[in-house]
Amino acid sequence: MKATKEYIERKFGEFNQMCFGGSLPAIPIKLSNARTFVGMCTYKRRRRLFGTTQRYDFCLRISQVFDLPEHELEDTVLHEMIHYYIGVNGIADSSAHGPVFRKMMNEINETYGRHIMVSHKSTKEQREQLVDTRRRKRVVAVVKFQDGRMGIKVLPVIEAKVKYYKKHVGSSPEVSSIELYLTDNPYFNRYPCSSALRVIYLDESAIRENLYEASLLSAKVYD
Repeated sequence: MKATKEYIERKFGEFNQMCFGGSLPAIPIKLSNARTFVGMCTYKRRRRLFGTTQRYDFCLRISQVFDLPEHELEDTVLHEMIHYYIGVNGIADSSAHGPVFRKMMNEINETYGRHIMVSHKSTKEQREQLVDTRRRKRVVAVVKFQDGRMGIKVLPVIEAKVKYYKKHVGSSPEVSSIELYLTDNPYFNRYPCSSALRVIYLDESAIRENLYEASLLSAKVYD
């Protein structure tokens, strides 16, 4: 299931009573389109007298782009509520997931049969859910470097933009060659499509495997 604000608010209220004795103040809940995290408890810091630090302006952010089993979404909410409890009560911990966090996590898991984990970033499998599988024509520049590295840049099928990229990246003394391919393989949808002067480093096997049916473009056309 995908997160909704109503669902997260309801679960926050349920878990606050069940696991935290109703002690957590209400917190703004915002849905995010983030692809790099599932949930995050954010706050600001300010210095106070005598060198102490106050945490304030808490917010619970949940990504709405992932389609998760309900128990994983619930555990996400609980994970962030532990962070919120530690933060709002000014409890010191050695790191974001230090001994205090782990003790609370383990107690909730054991008492309520949950499966909260320390690692809370989106997984490779979850990110794969978001890959656009539509076939779209793209130009893929395969960039080889003098030191043996190889990478790609996905470019729009616009001659001027392809020429711009090839001219500027190809002029680098670190670059040994650039090959241009025309492909509609959905694999390349996961990479940004622009004429930005960047290279995404990949293994040669992954590049060749996904360009197997691509058309090699004539270098002269884009000189």
